[in-house]
Amino acid sequence: MMNFDKISAWAPVWLSVVRIMSALLFLEHGTQKLFNFPPAPEPMQLSGLIVIQALIELIGGALLALGLFTRPVAFILSGNMAVAYFMAHASQNFFPVVNEGDSSILYCFIFLYFFFAGGGAWSVDAARRGTGLGTP
Repeated sequence: MMNFDKISAWAPVWLSVVRIMSALLFLEHGTQKLFNFPPAPEPMQLSGLIVIQALIELIGGALLALGLFTRPVAFILSGNMAVAYFMAHASQNFFPVVNEGDSSILYCFIFLYFFFAGGGAWSVDAARRGTGLGTP
């Protein structure tokens, strides 16, 4: 039988892994909007709200990847994704898979989780507290 207590000891590390990967994927949306990297089939036309969104994705994604100011950044990003869903997707169709808003919803809730859980063991926040970079 598996000892789940030993697996649970890895939770802070895996929280960091999920935070870093989510943040890097989110940051990529900002780099694509601002720098067309990775290249999009049709580069986005930058307007006021698109530029603001791209900066939120770029700066927020970078801070979250580092685990710096994790909770306030995650709270802002969660709200940002909720607004993005209702502005860009919800009016198209009720079902997220049809209105292509499922990634916005997932980002919203994963960022909300980071707001409550923090950045995990591998974060600048944990290092500043003196509790970071540990493995079980």
